[in-house]
Amino acid sequence: MDDPEADASRPARRPAGPRLTERQRARRRRILHATARLACRGGFEAVQMREVAESSQVALGTLYRYFPSKVHLLVATMHDQLDQLHGTLRKSPPTGATAGDRVAQTLMRAFAALQREPRLAEAMARALTFADRSVSPEVDQVSRQTTAIILDAMGGPETPTAEQLSAVRVVEHTWHSTLIAWLSGRASLAQVGVDIETVCRLIDLAGTGAGGRAPRTGPVASG
Repeated sequence: MDDPEADASRPARRPAGPRLTERQRARRRRILHATARLACRGGFEAVQMREVAESSQVALGTLYRYFPSKVHLLVATMHDQLDQLHGTLRKSPPTGATAGDRVAQTLMRAFAALQREPRLAEAMARALTFADRSVSPEVDQVSRQTTAIILDAMGGPETPTAEQLSAVRVVEHTWHSTLIAWLSGRASLAQVGVDIETVCRLIDLAGTGAGGRAPRTGPVASG
């Protein structure tokens, strides 16, 4: 079995050179989809690098070149899942009266999606918890994707103020901590909803910078 702590501390081995080709992007998508399938079936422990390689039909050495450990792999899977969610939200944006209402509605929709696959959610959350500095690029991608989702729900201020970005960071931290509390059985979905609604009031206190403008919509970015 993979040792998550040993995996997370293993020096990152990243492919150098130009951006991924279409064939490489397709291979990466297969890897992430295989990871999600395994996690859905058995959670964090079910995601073993050798099984991911076999399921995605790539050599084990190739898998390690893309993702140095299963912690890197599961955090990247979380980014991929958030990217898919972002596309869905852009097709059907929230309709709350204030920016804070829209962000709260959006985050609760994210919780509903995670609730449908609790083992996958638990695996991704554990990976974030195990992540150390070697996983910083993947963690940063998750954070940027979460920020983009929140900003779109707010109404898409083109240049967020320092106060807005601070409020967004606090909302992100609360979203993560309530996710952990819910997955561990320490908080009900109703309690999560109350906490999310409470913290999202910071968005309105910071000012949306966009008045009553509706959330942005647009073409879904490819993952």
